[in-house]
Amino acid sequence: MPLPHRARLGHTPPVWVGTSPLFFITLCCADRDRNQLCQPDLAAAIFTATGVYQEKQRWHARLLLLMPDHLHALISFPAEENMESVLRAWKHYLAKTHGIRWQRDFFDHRIRHHESLEEKAAYIRNNPVRAGLVGTAEEWPYIWTP
Repeated sequence: MPLPHRARLGHTPPVWVGTSPLFFITLCCADRDRNQLCQPDLAAAIFTATGVYQEKQRWHARLLLLMPDHLHALISFPAEENMESVLRAWKHYLAKTHGIRWQRDFFDHRIRHHESLEEKAAYIRNNPVRAGLVGTAEEWPYIWTP
């Protein structure tokens, strides 16, 4: 069942995005060998929660891609937000409302000036291809972009 197309947010990125660090983030499920995230209804709920955090300016997500037992994202956070607190609240909401069992921590890597945003985005988009889930990145339905 294909995911419903997500409406684009009707605003430009907040001013703080240009001065805020960008992070490559990986969140893993507690059960690593089970498909918890790549289910159409659940993916739609995750993408809706992502959009809500975007609209409330808790973060600015440039890309979020679901894999069966983890997700990758490129996200900036405003100075007044704590990345760990924001991610913990988002994960808690999804765990409580949709039963996702997350691992406690997460992996983050700050994108440095010498690193290419497009290279990181391509790496994330090609994750399902490397895992043998699809033939091309364009075939993967479980991706969110603003």
